[in-house]
Amino acid sequence: MDTTQELAAFLRARREGQDPHDFNLPSRRQARRTPGLRREEVAELAGVSTDYIVRLEQGRGLRPSANVVEALAGALRLAPDERTYLFNLAQQRPRNADSPATTAAPPLARLVADLSPLPAMLLNHRYDILAWNDEMARLLLDFDTLPPAQRNAMWLCLMHPKMRDFYVDRERVVREGIAHLRAAWAAYPEDRALTDLIAEFTRRDEEFARLWAERDIKVNGRGSKVLRHPEAGVITVHFEVLMPLQDPDQRLVIYRAADDESQSALDRLSAHPRKRASVTP
Repeated sequence: MDTTQELAAFLRARREGQDPHDFNLPSRRQARRTPGLRREEVAELAGVSTDYIVRLEQGRGLRPSANVVEALAGALRLAPDERTYLFNLAQQRPRNADSPATTAAPPLARLVADLSPLPAMLLNHRYDILAWNDEMARLLLDFDTLPPAQRNAMWLCLMHPKMRDFYVDRERVVREGIAHLRAAWAAYPEDRALTDLIAEFTRRDEEFARLWAERDIKVNGRGSKVLRHPEAGVITVHFEVLMPLQDPDQRLVIYRAADDESQSALDRLSAHPRKRASVTP
């Protein structure tokens, strides 16, 4: 498939699918002979020339800039999926339309609870812990006892005294976390909270500063970790990180026991009555 021709066809289809009455357009005496918006109306709404719209719809090999694609998406009132598709066809990178998530999407928070007895939690791109079930809290820390500012998986790994020796292969865990933060930093350059968090880690932790300078960007969404639990002993878990299509800024982290001994340890930790999943206020 020729992406230039598909871009042209997609723009035409979305333009012709619009109801002109939904737009606050100046009235024109000339009757409409075709459905949808006129090319000059799209041009006016997007802040480009009519000739530019004509050439785009004729597939003349133009490659609109990210700003122009954004303007076209707004002019045609594209849905988020349509907007992403238009950016992909134009081979441009969209800016993030929504603010980064700071609270758990309610359906995802319920899913975290329903995943019991598997330890599960929900993170955003900063590694802020937005939701967790009781199994994850028993395995890592009682997140309810922490100030909201400290409910961050990377902050806990680097700064919390009880977590410094929790991971047997600590450097690998820190390295993977740094790769994720670097990728998130590139995707959300306007997120001041993330920038401040990285600056704090760099200033306060020599290991973080050293590994951050290596510029490793390999994000690992599947693997295993060996945990040194103060009560249950050594536990090996497989982890999976899932990104929901409806909330791509949020990440669902699920742990599973890697062997029978680890499963027995998790069962001992989960022996108490189950609580409801907790969500950050």
